[in-house]
Amino acid sequence: MNLSNSENTSNPTLCAHNLRRAVSQLARKLRPNLRHEGVGAATLSVVGQIYRAGRMTPSELAHREGVKIQSLTRVLKELELLDWIRREPDARDRRRSWLSLTRSGQRTLVLAATEHDPRLAKLIATLLDTEERELLMRACSLLERIDNALGHATSGYEEPPQRVWIRHPTQ
Repeated sequence: MNLSNSENTSNPTLCAHNLRRAVSQLARKLRPNLRHEGVGAATLSVVGQIYRAGRMTPSELAHREGVKIQSLTRVLKELELLDWIRREPDARDRRRSWLSLTRSGQRTLVLAATEHDPRLAKLIATLLDTEERELLMRACSLLERIDNALGHATSGYEEPPQRVWIRHPTQ
């Protein structure tokens, strides 16, 4: 099937395919590298969830991660040992606990998440002209809207998840 250029850009299925592929490849290249600290992608994902959403129960975290709570037990214990998260019992229901990031966990996540920023900024400055950078900023806004919609559609919770951007330590 040979689509014209305007049909290619307005085709939602083709757009979804290209978006997923481009975002996946870029995310893989920009993913924080904490292998030297023994932290893998699953652990970073858990810490990122708590960072973005704030204090939550292990059950809510498991739901957001799309896993069973039993599969988080080892990761949560590891994060507590690293002093990245704090687990506090619920004041009303002692069987329930709340997870939150420690200052150490926040600091390590922010530094890891922003480690590629200088290289990426240099590439953007070198490869893109002003108009293209403005277009990229608009695309970032659109990607955030898609991310929010996906999070809300799959979360099962009433309110949409809050978006919290990771700020570079120099900001």
